[in-house]
Amino acid sequence: MTESTKNESPFGFIPYDEKKGEEYMNDDQQGHFLSILSNWKNDLRVEVDRTVHHMQDDAANFPDPNDRATQESEFSLELRTRDRERKLIKKIDDALQSIESDDYGYCDSCGIEIGVRRLEARPTATLCIDCKTLDEIREKQMG
Repeated sequence: MTESTKNESPFGFIPYDEKKGEEYMNDDQQGHFLSILSNWKNDLRVEVDRTVHHMQDDAANFPDPNDRATQESEFSLELRTRDRERKLIKKIDDALQSIESDDYGYCDSCGIEIGVRRLEARPTATLCIDCKTLDEIREKQMG
């Protein structure tokens, strides 16, 4: 196992190595997250294309109702997954836009730094951990 492979995250990127005294969301950090978000978006788009081709190629009119039902069920599951990914692509686009406007990495609610490690775990995060926790508590109480 090479050094770069050993330090690579399961998401396919090497975690950012923060330097002591480094300014938060400097050009290097923004570039790091720009790369993560862009690669993630490209991977999702490849999956969308794959699904479209799969559905076009595998669509068949089976005479057996059970076979038709199985195929419709598979297609329905794939479409639901792609719809979730479409929503995720929108969040990724929003995050990329916030990098361009230098707002990325700061909590939408209180304005403090979200943190590099939290953003690596969830690159589309818009709330710091404290605000997200409060948001989830409110959601449970209301829901």
